[in-house]
Amino acid sequence: MKTINLWTKLTGLSLVISFLSVSPLKAQSDDFGMWYEVGAEKKLSPNWSLGLEGEFRTRDNSKTADRWSAGLGIDYRLLKTTNFSLKASAGYTLLYDNNPEKLTYKSNSGLPKKWTPSYWGTRHRFNVSLSGNLDLGRWTIGLRERWQFTHRPEKARQRYAFEYDERGGMTEPDDSQWEAVKSKDKSLIRSRLQLAYNIRRSKVDPFANVEMFTDGNGIQKMRYQAGLEYKLSKQHQFSLTYRYQDVGSNDDDNDVNSHLVGLSYKFKF
Repeated sequence: MKTINLWTKLTGLSLVISFLSVSPLKAQSDDFGMWYEVGAEKKLSPNWSLGLEGEFRTRDNSKTADRWSAGLGIDYRLLKTTNFSLKASAGYTLLYDNNPEKLTYKSNSGLPKKWTPSYWGTRHRFNVSLSGNLDLGRWTIGLRERWQFTHRPEKARQRYAFEYDERGGMTEPDDSQWEAVKSKDKSLIRSRLQLAYNIRRSKVDPFANVEMFTDGNGIQKMRYQAGLEYKLSKQHQFSLTYRYQDVGSNDDDNDVNSHLVGLSYKFKF
């Protein structure tokens, strides 16, 4: 029996190590950030539950605040059998982003075109999800499909447009050259496949997943994640995660390839 228990623990550990080795750990140009999450979940009935969550993210090797967010979500269990469950979810998140400085250039002359200094701005995000979990002994396979819509309101007098005379010389700047960062809507599909392992007589369980972000232009980015979940009790749950974010050429959210370490706490009542 001791040999079997040791084998199951090593199997779970090897899952995490293997997943990390597959992640495309790239060059020193990749960024590093921390994600801190706290949440609460209330079971309203056998099928309904309500959740609240808050998050803080950093970037630039964790030296710069990246964003704050607060969200509300509701889940409904559609199906529950001995080894399979299916649920539907919907949620709203308010995002407060620290947008980085950006400078663009004219394609024909290479002269500066527009300059946007760093600024804080809000976004409104809505999502609808369908999630299924299949239990295979101590293993659990999970698949989540999520539609996500994000609205960014217009930000007045935030972007500076350079103007030039007929000889290509830069004109004297004035207040009229300040423009608004226009509003923007974006929708995409997030597909996540997860594998988790329940270690016998242990409060710590490993998991790993891969998530793909796609829209009409193709793959926006990929996220590879591995972590450990610690259940202190039925009410208190902690997790430690490592993520690698691989950003595609189609992404337009100012994201970069990043190594991300996450710490989270959830209270269930």
